[in-house]
Amino acid sequence: MSVHIPVLMNEVVEWLDLHPDDVVVDGTINGGGHASKIVSFLGSNGVFVGIDKDRNALHVSSERLTGAQPQVYLIHGDSRNLDLMLDKQGIDQIDKVLLDLGWSSNQFEDPERGFSFNLDGPLTMTLADDPTTVPFTAYDVVNDWSKESLIDILVGYGEERFARRIAKAIIDARSVAPITRTLQLADIIKNAVPERFRHGPIHPATQSFQAIRIAVNDEMMALKEILEKGFERLAPNGRMVVISFHSIEDRIVKHYFRSKHMAGEGSVLTKKPITATDEELDLNRRSRSAKLRVLQKL
Repeated sequence: MSVHIPVLMNEVVEWLDLHPDDVVVDGTINGGGHASKIVSFLGSNGVFVGIDKDRNALHVSSERLTGAQPQVYLIHGDSRNLDLMLDKQGIDQIDKVLLDLGWSSNQFEDPERGFSFNLDGPLTMTLADDPTTVPFTAYDVVNDWSKESLIDILVGYGEERFARRIAKAIIDARSVAPITRTLQLADIIKNAVPERFRHGPIHPATQSFQAIRIAVNDEMMALKEILEKGFERLAPNGRMVVISFHSIEDRIVKHYFRSKHMAGEGSVLTKKPITATDEELDLNRRSRSAKLRVLQKL
């Protein structure tokens, strides 16, 4: 298992503008990289709430946060239910919200999760402990959805230029036998794109796997709900810091922040997204696509 390196650590700390008594929510705690730094700024009267759908991530975070000064709540669940989670802990207002929308490298490297096009695993693409409890998995998308529905998500969530070719290839393959494994799907996609795009630096299945993952986990709708509920709970002058990793997420964040600015409810502190320094890019390749935006509640 590789070590998950949190991106834009210095920038997160700077823009959160942490104070010892702050109530801070990390809506996607992952392995606790940002969290361990954040709690170091909080005192005994501070509160830290870390949320994640991945139980393994919470376990790792719990170990990293042992001995922290502030009150720490680690909650298993979806941050789109942030309001209910805070109510359960008796927390009415919060001072800071961090949303790191990236997925942990450890999640992609676990073949049983089915996220990776480089490792053979079942077509699930969910963090649920039991895949049968979710409305649908990647297997259902690939084997049951219509050609037009496949095209819609490949274009809408993956911005895949060869969506029609890939959708046709999936339909043709599943007509012979169900598509059940990640490497099987990756190979179908690779063979569907034009020859000159099959051996570049970016795997030809990258955008398609992203699109299917987003659909399975309802990530775009969840993001919109998290932004709204997080902002609602912010105290006056509270800050929301969001790190996105692809253009679709970044557009949603950008437009939401702009809407709050236009309504006179918030101030966008980052006119352009903050990106990684050259030094960080050299140390962490994953940071190349990270964009950080900050909204302050008025």
